[in-house]
Amino acid sequence: QGYIQAFAYTDARGSYVPAAEVIERDGNFFLPGPDGEASQEMEVFQEFGKIGKSLKNSISPDEICENYGADTLRVYEMSMGPLDASRPWATKDVVGTYRFLQRVWRLVIDEKTGAERVSEHKQLDDDTLRLLHRTIAGVSDDYAALRNNTAAAKLIEYTNHLTKEGITARAALEPLVLMVAPLAPHLAEELWLRLGHDASLARGPFPEADPALLVEE
Repeated sequence: QGYIQAFAYTDARGSYVPAAEVIERDGNFFLPGPDGEASQEMEVFQEFGKIGKSLKNSISPDEICENYGADTLRVYEMSMGPLDASRPWATKDVVGTYRFLQRVWRLVIDEKTGAERVSEHKQLDDDTLRLLHRTIAGVSDDYAALRNNTAAAKLIEYTNHLTKEGITARAALEPLVLMVAPLAPHLAEELWLRLGHDASLARGPFPEADPALLVEE
């Protein structure tokens, strides 16, 4: 399994300094002096390495969870890249994952009223129906092969389509919630209950793609 990596910084002696305290200015990096005294700041040098205490570039999972929720952290980690490859951590990219989960939530729940937005008997147009079944097929294969990052990319594409087109049909939303569940279980479980189900989605079947809808016309 690959490492999660991040920038680390060393002083002139080669000793690591706390990455969270380093500031960037004109392409150079500095460690502020005591009480932020600019006259006592020290230039440091950037390198790249695995996250850990020894390099003083640790990221606090508790802070990420507090600011964005545990599901956001989980989805971000799963979507960073293949599990067997090292990949860089970027806190700013966590915001993108957070916004994706917000879009999933808003497809089901009206944020102003807190009421469910699902349309019970609305039919899906051909483009949405085909995209849904391509997404089911692709995500199913990705999960089976532990390609969580590409599964997340397909779910983002499908969510963006539903958001853009304003689609709230149950036939479109329920499969989305079920597919998101392995990556964001807390969010998905809550939405599944809000969609009117009494039992946990963990006990329900995963969506299955219709082979006839996977054929390109």
